[in-house]
Amino acid sequence: MRGSFEGDSFSHGLRARPRSTSFQPALNSIRLDYTNTLADVIGPERGLALSDLEAMADASRSALSRVQARRGEDLRWLDLPHERGYLNDIRAYAESVQGRFENICVLGIGGSALGNIALHSALDANYHDLFPAPGKPRLFVLDNIDPEWIAEFLEKVDPSKTLFNVISKSGGTAETMSQFLIVREKLEQTLGSAAVKDHLVVTTDAEKGVLREICDREGYTTFPVPDGVGGRFSVLSPVGLLPACLIGIDGAALLDGAATMDTRCREESFFENPAQVYAALQTGFDRERKMPIAVTLSYSHRLRNFADWYAQLLAESIGKRTSTEGQDVFVGPTPVRAVGVTDQHSQVQLYVEGPFDKWFTFLAVDEASDPVQIPRAFEDLEGAAYLGGRTLQELFVAEREGTRIALTESGRPNCSIHFPRVDAHTVGQYIALMEVSVALMGEHYGINAFDQPGVEAGKVAAYALMGRAGYEARRKEIEQAGQRDARTV
Repeated sequence: MRGSFEGDSFSHGLRARPRSTSFQPALNSIRLDYTNTLADVIGPERGLALSDLEAMADASRSALSRVQARRGEDLRWLDLPHERGYLNDIRAYAESVQGRFENICVLGIGGSALGNIALHSALDANYHDLFPAPGKPRLFVLDNIDPEWIAEFLEKVDPSKTLFNVISKSGGTAETMSQFLIVREKLEQTLGSAAVKDHLVVTTDAEKGVLREICDREGYTTFPVPDGVGGRFSVLSPVGLLPACLIGIDGAALLDGAATMDTRCREESFFENPAQVYAALQTGFDRERKMPIAVTLSYSHRLRNFADWYAQLLAESIGKRTSTEGQDVFVGPTPVRAVGVTDQHSQVQLYVEGPFDKWFTFLAVDEASDPVQIPRAFEDLEGAAYLGGRTLQELFVAEREGTRIALTESGRPNCSIHFPRVDAHTVGQYIALMEVSVALMGEHYGINAFDQPGVEAGKVAAYALMGRAGYEARRKEIEQAGQRDARTV
């Protein structure tokens, strides 16, 4: 039986387990185990048969061909893993400011923020921002404009010790622009106008947009968001690489891992390409098994924020009203984030015994940097004694496997993405795998996975409410609609 991917090879078995790997980079490959999604494991009513997946193989290969054909055109994010020019420029800049700042602060939202948060939590020390290593600044990502949150940051963090990275492809994002204006004024008041450009670095469009015009006028250091790289696909561009390198993350290893996965995801053979299989699973469970909720269950504290990153990637790409043919289709799975073992005590009851409307992806790590020994004590009390002499890593894995078994025995489809360890190389692989998978899903659903008209509608309404020129008609419409009698209790 087809069971799981291990590196570039394919393994068999109903309950495939992590294979021991060395620290050689060639073996440092993540693998997708989809055994427990199959009908002969969880039953034909809920699971997908191999024949179901095989029936999608031709369509999947066609989808892959269409996506890959655009990599040199409007989907330039596909080539980011192989691009080293941006990284070289970023490294040079990071070296030029090394030791000057205690804090790096990203001003951005959505795709400008979620990837940076995920990289930081995955690849820096868990308590990096409390106890930063010498020469490695803390990282703050201000991905909201709640005034209480922003005000307290400005009050507590010394701007003279902070480098602010403003990130906006268009430059017109209201949230980021407002943050920039506030920070710029704070820097001027605190340090003087001449010092502002030493504390600002901007990642934006290379040629157009209001932020580009401001940068050219003020002389700020800038890095480009390349054409053909949408926000949610931008983490391997300067959007993610600049903050990563500033806080000491190995950008080259990140790109190397992504390039390794990109090669695997170009494979035409369906069962040898993890992106093709994962996209088929998502599409099949949503459309054929009526399971519209996709739960990412991270059994790694380091990887927890990649569930949030993936939530944007999936929701914004696939949640669409209209097809590429212009027909109303209203499609899109709903992403949900859960963290093991925390959410065993808050969500798993629903997952095991609730409606059959969910399928699950475990993020699992095979090695722990420190397994943490559990001491022996109270050996006359079995509730404590059985833990003595074991490790937290053993308990963590047992909890993960216990949840996996409970879901499987309850007929809940689940797959696992196994990381040999969490490092820049494996994280880069995961990013590339999810990005290509979502691009293929867009082809399966027959929608444009690379626009976000629903987001734009909300932006337009906000522009109108804030009095931006050119949006007067929309403001009038909103005001007229607001004259309806309100119903409150």
